[in-house]
Amino acid sequence: MSEQEQAEIRLEFAKLKQDHTDFDAAINAMIAMGCDALQIQRMKKKKLALKDKLKELEDRIIPDIIA
Repeated sequence: MSEQEQAEIRLEFAKLKQDHTDFDAAINAMIAMGCDALQIQRMKKKKLALKDKLKELEDRIIPDIIA
């Protein structure tokens, strides 16, 4: 993987990490305000999808090392 590709992946990772943090804050605010449980559940599902995408990008950045 070239340095350019790795830099692009790291940039996308940073953006998604910030989105994940934003979702966490939004979910906590929704819970505090007593929002609809279905809306909260949907937000949690989106947050989980972001976490999965973060893991995928992290795996692309850090290569597997065969021991």
